[in-house]
Amino acid sequence: MLDYDLHCHSSVSDGLLAPSDLVARAAGRGVKSLALTDHDDVAGLAEAAAAARQHGIQLINGVEISVSWRGHTVHIVGLRIDPSCAQLLEGLRSVRSSRGARAQLMAESLAKTGIGGVLEGAYRHASNPDIIGRTHFARYLVEAGYARDVRSVFDKYLVKGKPGYVPHQWAALPDAVGWIRSCGGIAVVAHPGRYIAGSGRMGKNNLRELLSEFAALGGRGIEVVSGTHTPEQYVEFARYAGEFGLLASCGSDFHGPGESYRDLGCLPDFPPGCRPVWEAWEAAEELE
Repeated sequence: MLDYDLHCHSSVSDGLLAPSDLVARAAGRGVKSLALTDHDDVAGLAEAAAAARQHGIQLINGVEISVSWRGHTVHIVGLRIDPSCAQLLEGLRSVRSSRGARAQLMAESLAKTGIGGVLEGAYRHASNPDIIGRTHFARYLVEAGYARDVRSVFDKYLVKGKPGYVPHQWAALPDAVGWIRSCGGIAVVAHPGRYIAGSGRMGKNNLRELLSEFAALGGRGIEVVSGTHTPEQYVEFARYAGEFGLLASCGSDFHGPGESYRDLGCLPDFPPGCRPVWEAWEAAEELE
């Protein structure tokens, strides 16, 4: 099992646990190196770093940036970022600024189907109102009895073709990769399996084009092992990593107990032949 977990979320974005509680849970489950990668915000990193020192684990400063690419939403994780970098902070601020308007449109869409009070309900579930998103809406819909759990919400609502879905323009891929690189970070394509499964997804040919463009922009990694990937996909994305010269990353994409496909610290090993993403910073540390 891997003792790295390089993708998870706290209550600063759409996770259930405060940054310090998230770190404590990771440490208790055997994680040695943890990256906190909240959506479009780095506000939880200082608290997480203090907790990591207390629990004796390594915290990797991270973020997950929402990106629009050819009409699809993809996520780019930044690892080993400088959370005080002005260019990154301004970029993240620009992405966050549109979330409120999107939430209003999502609530209006759901209201047309007879589901009222959604906007207020979603904001009650958002510890950080600047990062209001689909997960907060999903939690309210579960609370109101429209679905049995958060994952099943997306069978009926909030996805393309369903009530509550609102198309949105996030950051451009060159901008997101540029912000990460500008602060010394390593850009990683998050959970690629989510982009090719189900109706309305980009398909494997477009994914290959995304990875080619990403690598040309200076992107360095791809999540081979993800909480939503199958064992067959570990092998598939290990093959893509080799083809596009990308390092292999891993992450549970943990959001909270009962809501995630995998808990922290439950990640299997990479398939043979993968070059782990942490080789990049370990090599840099040796030169310091």
